[in-house]
Amino acid sequence: MRILFAEDEKALSKALTAILERNNYSVDAVYDGQEALEYLEADNYDCVILDIMMPKVNGITVLKEIRKKGNLIPVLLLTAKSEVDDKVLGLDAGANDYLTKPFHSRELLARIRSITRTQTTQGDSRLQYGNVTLDRATFELSTPTGGFQLSNKEYQMLELLMSTPHNLISSERFLEKIWGYDSEAELNVVWVYISYLRKKLTALHADIQIKATRNAGYSLEKI
Repeated sequence: MRILFAEDEKALSKALTAILERNNYSVDAVYDGQEALEYLEADNYDCVILDIMMPKVNGITVLKEIRKKGNLIPVLLLTAKSEVDDKVLGLDAGANDYLTKPFHSRELLARIRSITRTQTTQGDSRLQYGNVTLDRATFELSTPTGGFQLSNKEYQMLELLMSTPHNLISSERFLEKIWGYDSEAELNVVWVYISYLRKKLTALHADIQIKATRNAGYSLEKI
């Protein structure tokens, strides 16, 4: 799952980004509202965390702009203010939830899970295809013969494949969705992680495989 995190306090941004990445989220961090709007033009995110008080464009204005365009992406607002009026303003503008600073990282993670839950097969925390199960809560890949705990990038790649079996996903799409636009990673890193996943599926005697289509991308298919 890819998150856009807009927070102008860089120390806080860095700390929370590290926490989110340790919990298998991919994060693009920006530091003002104008940047947030520019990144959101790509429509490449599953969730947005917006600080309300940001330079250039504040979080409420960012929220109103994306809702005006019909973008229903889940939005969590962060604010240092605790007044009821600010919370009401955010919710009326289309926010899915809010957190008042300071907060515990576990609460942030719980709020993210809550607002993105409707995106995951009506709250089902597991994806299944063939004899393979991917647990979104524990990041475990399993079959009746055993299981593996996946790394951050492995999990995100397999989640993308299992969410849309048979559909071709290009290397460029994997790179944008999982590594992000600002990443210096090259396309061959996608092949490396595909190789890791193939080895794990083989070791688990999976009845599905990751198929490569030349010059097109990868898809998940039954054997």
